[in-house]
Amino acid sequence: RLTRANELLKREIAAEINRINFPGASGMLISVTEVTASVDLRNATVGISIFGGNAGQRAEIFKELNLHRHDIQKHLAKVLAFKHPPVLCFKPDRRTELGDRVLELLNGDGN
Repeated sequence: RLTRANELLKREIAAEINRINFPGASGMLISVTEVTASVDLRNATVGISIFGGNAGQRAEIFKELNLHRHDIQKHLAKVLAFKHPPVLCFKPDRRTELGDRVLELLNGDGN
């Protein structure tokens, strides 16, 4: 049940994030990599991966996500049949970025 809820949340949150116009994010790819909801579905941690841009631009994306958090939660309450929509917490997911770095090092392209 929890796995299914996490996937539903991931799909709906990703759709809502795609509707947000992030200033200064042209050429950047923002994706939801995972959602981990608590057992009672009252809280959910959302892993966000951002490709492109520098650290400052990525920090701005997270600020913007937090500004839109309540709107995303309202959307979840409307479309999902949960008793209470989860409170969202966005966190950076750097696994892909770190994996790319390891591949660079293995291929001898890194410093």
